Amino acid sequence: MIRQKSFEKDGAALYLVATPIGNLEEMTPRAVSVLKEADVIAAEDTRNTGKLLKHFEIGTKMIAYHLFNEEESAEGIIKLLKEGKKVAVVSDAGYPLLSDPGQTVTNKASECGFPVVVVNGPNACLSALVGSGLPAQPFTFYGFLGSKKSERVKALKKLEKHEETLVFYEAPHRIGKMLEDCLEVLGDRRMCLARELTKIHEEFIRGTVSEVLEIADGLKGEMVVVMEGYRPEEETLKSEDWMTVIENYIAAGESKSSAIRKTAERFGISKNEIYKEYFNKDHE
Repeated sequence: MIRQKSFEKDGAALYLVATPIGNLEEMTPRAVSVLKEADVIAAEDTRNTGKLLKHFEIGTKMIAYHLFNEEESAEGIIKLLKEGKKVAVVSDAGYPLLSDPGQTVTNKASECGFPVVVVNGPNACLSALVGSGLPAQPFTFYGFLGSKKSERVKALKKLEKHEETLVFYEAPHRIGKMLEDCLEVLGDRRMCLARELTKIHEEFIRGTVSEVLEIADGLKGEMVVVMEGYRPEEETLKSEDWMTVIENYIAAGESKSSAIRKTAERFGISKNEIYKEYFNKDHE
């Protein structure tokens, strides 16, 4: 067991500092103070962090700490800690470790007895979650799915029966394919796509997977996908006759298109699947 008293002693410590995800005004005074007082800043990208440091007039020395040199750099940081230095770890945006480097050095520092102190700040996952309109708790943060379809489908199948709200990060060039896989594996659930958080073009797109998928390819910027969790009651609904549900909607005055869309939302499955089933039946 490792029991840490973060502020019991003044001396060597590893600071995990959250930085703005877009709007520089979200940089906390404490984060600025810690970065100024640190002996070294370990940055995911020294060029990006350099701009941040310049803006806040922080002159602390920087070293590179990223996924490609994480193991080697972690050893170097531990050496600095053993020399009594204070080291601050930052990623390009948000918290280190969350889909960003930092896990290796955090573990090593803790094992060596150095305090690991978190300096709170902005977080894209939580910003998107609380603004999504979906249940904010409980939730499961997954981060990035794989870049290949096979990887994404495998991961989504493991999450298919999770009742918690699901949160993913995704890059704009993959968002269309990612949502197609979600539709295929998870069904046409409610979701929210949040992009460009805290920036001038911030946008929350709320709807079903199929609805958001229709405009996904034209979207830009860093993205967070918040997905409705699995609803066990839908298992019962799926055993009902879809045709009866559709006909009931039509009898109530809905068009065929609207009736099929509402039925798809009710069952949490793809509109295309119901369209195919309905019109095949209709022409038998």
